[in-house]
Amino acid sequence: MLISLTVGKVDAGVAVLLTKDKRLIEFPSILLPPNISSGSIVDITVARNFASEQKSQASFVALQDAIYHSFGATEPQAPVLRCRNATQTSVVLEWDPIQHATAEVISLSLFRNNQKAGNIPRPTIMQSTKISGLAVDKEYIFHLMLRTSAGTFSSEKVSVRTHKMTDLSGITVTPGVLPAPLKESLTRAVERIGGKIADTVRIDTTHFVTVEGRGIAWEKAVEMNIPVVRPEWVEGCEAAGKIVGVRQYYLDADPRQRQVIHPPHPEAGPSRSSPQPQQRQENAPSSNGGNSPAPPPPPAKDEPKKEEESSDEEEESPGEGESEKQAMPSEQKVRVEDRDLHKVALRPTEPAREPENEHKDEVEKEAGEEETAEEEGTGTLTPGNASFQDVAL
Repeated sequence: MLISLTVGKVDAGVAVLLTKDKRLIEFPSILLPPNISSGSIVDITVARNFASEQKSQASFVALQDAIYHSFGATEPQAPVLRCRNATQTSVVLEWDPIQHATAEVISLSLFRNNQKAGNIPRPTIMQSTKISGLAVDKEYIFHLMLRTSAGTFSSEKVSVRTHKMTDLSGITVTPGVLPAPLKESLTRAVERIGGKIADTVRIDTTHFVTVEGRGIAWEKAVEMNIPVVRPEWVEGCEAAGKIVGVRQYYLDADPRQRQVIHPPHPEAGPSRSSPQPQQRQENAPSSNGGNSPAPPPPPAKDEPKKEEESSDEEEESPGEGESEKQAMPSEQKVRVEDRDLHKVALRPTEPAREPENEHKDEVEKEAGEEETAEEEGTGTLTPGNASFQDVAL
């Protein structure tokens, strides 16, 4: 197509061209022939370049493919969270390396029971974290939230329950400076309680066991605030059947404050408690002797009768019984089932009282027979209440 245009004005960089219908077109003056001035007429031919279009289109498609294969082939993945170890008051969580593809990581947050617990520092490097200060034997739910320039991705929720005090399977021990025999015994003790042995100090190490505070492992344990205890701590946990405090088992702790609790044997229980009534019975008369001397034991044949009399006397004189209980508090410690057997021995001496009922009648009868024998003057009283007179042969 051929177009004729009139040059209206020529500046240093741009020339103003006029069409036949008086339209203005700005045209680069560098493309005009030299020695052009206002009023000159120029012919411009306009045509489409298909070859250049195809070449440019191919170049653009190649650029798009390069961008897609570089940035769009993969996308960020949701974190994969799992529990590494759990104790009575702490949980160690770990996850696979973050797959953020070509996107930029903005933050990685940890949520506990659907509430944000904090951000993970250096999310592209860190792959584990430890949460402390939890409650004993309680269930918690954790999940991770990954924010990137390509979007937000959440991990699956992980349910973790902290251990009971009697569950020692969460203990992870790292041995330090220990003699060979002591290290072997420590390994066996940890296996017996269900714990684990770690050769190096890790994030899930719960206790560092050693007899000397030196070495690289010891320094790392101190830096990570891991309790440094002696081997006796494992023995204390095994003996008590539960996790015990570490304060008494520090390297600088007083050994006399350590209390190793041995579980009681069910067979030995009755044998220990059975001698107690016997000891109390033996001690009761000695405590009574401080106030008044104990009366001599009565004959065996009269014991049931005197026991009945003493019970009758106690019923008739309740005031005296109360005063005796106040004066002799040690007698109250005697067991209730043994009170009747030791009542005579525990009571203080009292003045003789007149017999009653049948015993009183028998005494009066004997006294009357004695008077009769004295009046006659010739008979003697025998134990069987029979009298004999002197007969002149």
